[in-house]
Amino acid sequence: LRMTYKTFFIKTVMAVGITIAATSCEGFLDITPDGQVKRDEMLATNEGVEDALYGVYAKLRNTTLYGQEMYFSSLEIMSQTLYCYGNTGVTALGQYDYNNTTVKNVFAMIWNDMYNNISNVNSVLNAPLVDGANAYPANIYKGEALALRAMMHFDLMRLFAEQITVNPNAKGIPYATEFSLKTPDFETLAENYNHVLADLQEAERLLADEGEYENTTSFMADRQIHLNLHAVRALMARVFLTKGDKEKALEYAEKVIVQSGRQLKTKTEVINDVAGVLSKKECLFGVYFSGFYTQVSAKLQQTISYSSLDLRGDFMEMYENGVSGLDFRTTAYFTSVDMGGTAKYRLSKFTDIYDLQNNASARPADLIQGINMIRLPEMYYIAAECLLDKDYPKALDYFNEVVTNRGLDALSGEGEETLTQEVINTERYKEMIGEGQTFFNMKRLNLSIPSYDNSVTYRPEDGIYVVPIPDSEYENRN
Repeated sequence: LRMTYKTFFIKTVMAVGITIAATSCEGFLDITPDGQVKRDEMLATNEGVEDALYGVYAKLRNTTLYGQEMYFSSLEIMSQTLYCYGNTGVTALGQYDYNNTTVKNVFAMIWNDMYNNISNVNSVLNAPLVDGANAYPANIYKGEALALRAMMHFDLMRLFAEQITVNPNAKGIPYATEFSLKTPDFETLAENYNHVLADLQEAERLLADEGEYENTTSFMADRQIHLNLHAVRALMARVFLTKGDKEKALEYAEKVIVQSGRQLKTKTEVINDVAGVLSKKECLFGVYFSGFYTQVSAKLQQTISYSSLDLRGDFMEMYENGVSGLDFRTTAYFTSVDMGGTAKYRLSKFTDIYDLQNNASARPADLIQGINMIRLPEMYYIAAECLLDKDYPKALDYFNEVVTNRGLDALSGEGEETLTQEVINTERYKEMIGEGQTFFNMKRLNLSIPSYDNSVTYRPEDGIYVVPIPDSEYENRN
């Protein structure tokens, strides 16, 4: 893996043809070897731009990205939620040994594939039809594309740069805005944030009237699998919180809670709600992926030696100790399997029950297979955290909205039931386990992380939170 952003750009330009699968959701963008002319021809029509955007969405589900490593695998190993006994690569990653060859290769692929997809989205943004967007549908295309660019850069920042509230002067990453052979320069992390927020704010403006056109075309249907207006606002809440701007984070979290039309599912709706499908009530944005079961089954559901990922031994204590009520997530997210006479839990939260039972034809037609990228409960946690020192009763109300809909009794807010940052962290962990957000939340708060077996505690000062940028990115830059 000796490929840089520039190398991936060249590979994209030289790829063989444009391949569009039978359904638009399966679309996959590659730029033809005939160069700029055919690329411009493809992106000169609404259909061509839509196919190109579907291609960008499709690449998000790569195993190097949210189909595995950036979702339920590497990031969950780094949060010490999952491990694999005897697997040297997983062990090295769990020990934050970023010099290990296997670990370096994983992050090199993440870096390369993310920038490859960013170059694809920039190709869309640089097309005249999209670049000069001032009316429907071009404004929708541009809004989604800007949001995609911001989201991908933001996750690279969270992985490969310091936490900005810890070091406001931290070095950032290249922010790519052109489909060009010119390799973007590295920026400060502060400049990165300015670019991310500028892209998201413009996306919010462009998508403001998308509701008027919903379901008018196939592209405007199933808005959950597009970076829609409410998903953009949710991303902004996430970005502002990570940046340390609680006032703006609260503003956008509340916009989503009040205006998105999404609702918290009730405790009886928790079972199988995200089991390989997008949550009907709570998903703000998800990646369509009919093959997600194959990835999840091998890594989480099955117990393949030196390959499948196991849950940390004490994880259930979080769900059972010191709580009042019955947490319905314990049966929704986990199953117990017999391992030589010993019961062992599996993280079955994402296992599509219809595929598991070899009965996919019975899956209700209104369920969209895929990966939940942003769900409504996160907005409640953000709001509660931002209000904790500002309006405690309201913070408590937001927190209790989630826990009571999961089967737990509401916190009284007093004495041993006082709402604190630690309590919010624990609840967020329980809700979002396996979704690739826990490590980033720990990093944002600069927390120490106890190892999966509690044998050692990893500290922020040990360098656990900043993954080194791949060596090849420096070696091959001009």
